[in-house]
Amino acid sequence: MNVIFYSFLILNAIAFVLVGYDKYLAKAQKNRISERTLLGFVFVGGTIGSGLAMFIFSHKTSKNSYLWKYWGIVIFQFLLTFLWFYFKLFK
Repeated sequence: MNVIFYSFLILNAIAFVLVGYDKYLAKAQKNRISERTLLGFVFVGGTIGSGLAMFIFSHKTSKNSYLWKYWGIVIFQFLLTFLWFYFKLFK
């Protein structure tokens, strides 16, 4: 269980740094990190880190297409977690 916890901790830290770095690149008008990469980290478990970074850095918060995808992934993860616990509990 410790391995899973630290894996998610590292994954969320990376997602947080990537969103912050993308904000820096946006302000500096340099080549950006693709949305696909950012959302990929959200999909594999970096949801909390990415969400915190979006809030703290005010990044990607006004781009509706990104927000729809982000919240779609969050809902999918929530449903997947709910179903996993539901079937594990009532097995």
